[in-house]
Amino acid sequence: MKKTAKSPVLAPCPCGGAAGYEACCGRWHRGPQRLMAPDAQTLMRSRYTAFVLDELDYLLETWHASTRPASLQANPPGTKWLGLEVRRHECQDAEHATVEFIARSRHSGRASRLHETSRFVREDGRWFYVNGDF
Repeated sequence: MKKTAKSPVLAPCPCGGAAGYEACCGRWHRGPQRLMAPDAQTLMRSRYTAFVLDELDYLLETWHASTRPASLQANPPGTKWLGLEVRRHECQDAEHATVEFIARSRHSGRASRLHETSRFVREDGRWFYVNGDF
């Protein structure tokens, strides 16, 4: 199959990383490194990208079992994600971290801004999103 400019493989990564999607968040979404983000900030960036691309299974699999919803809904038609800004990433210890970020989107012409400080935990070598404060 020939890859086009619109292919997520060649497209810039939605998280804003310098590498293309496959070299950035795509490797955490699929392939041998799947679900193995090395730190909380990388997991948060890959989760933002998963929201943009409606990778709902990935979002659920990286959500801690104690707070994971039963299901998620895809982005409503007309939603456009505009960018991600990571404000800070702090490790409380080897198994706990927080990431503060702002994610911008537009739905049917109306702008939205999500400002969250998210909590992450590492269990069995994997990072999970727990919850966050808006």
